[in-house]
Amino acid sequence: MSDLAVTVRLAARALARAGLVHAYGHCSARIDADRFLVCPPVPMGLTEPGAACVEVPVEGPLPDGVLGEVRLHQRIYASRPDAGGVTRFMGPNAMALCALGVVPAMRHGFGAYFAPEVGYWSDPQLVRDDARADGAIAAMGPGAGLLMRGNGAVTAGASLREATVLAWYLEDMCRVELAARSAGLADAPALTAADAEARATRAGLIIERMWDHLTAGDPEKPNEHKDGTR
Repeated sequence: MSDLAVTVRLAARALARAGLVHAYGHCSARIDADRFLVCPPVPMGLTEPGAACVEVPVEGPLPDGVLGEVRLHQRIYASRPDAGGVTRFMGPNAMALCALGVVPAMRHGFGAYFAPEVGYWSDPQLVRDDARADGAIAAMGPGAGLLMRGNGAVTAGASLREATVLAWYLEDMCRVELAARSAGLADAPALTAADAEARATRAGLIIERMWDHLTAGDPEKPNEHKDGTR
């Protein structure tokens, strides 16, 4: 589990360096069917190398000291067996769109990873209970991303590395949407479902290269070869 804790800390600091979180935000990685590991309850950029991450059960009360919004992570892991990592972030472009109630269209390659669409949860209250968490997950649907009214965004991926990369993709998707609307081009054609399916590839180290970019220079970054060995 020590390697997984390193990944959680790397993701926390990467999200902060990318400007996607500040005093608020969190990330987690699944351990197994019954448990996941969440970053320390501090501003993510202040996560120290070697800091203890917290083990959380997929079912049951949150442990003492775990932030209430981690309830959403818990319910995602319980309802989506394919989810191996979750991020909760507040990038400036995502925050602007979620405050305005606007869902970004799939206008470029990064947007393709959120087919069929980015979900939108219209309740402006923090998600700290099962009922709101389940409602937000229903709004998210089968996609990888969710905007929450006035409260930022969530991504879920097959791993925390993927979820972190998807957070960057979703923020860029929101940037493009804002640019299109600022230019009066909100009605410009978006990717079709077929376009998105073909474009959203994981081949060619797509996730790995962005992960390396986001974590470059981190003091806990392991020396990894492209085949995953160290």
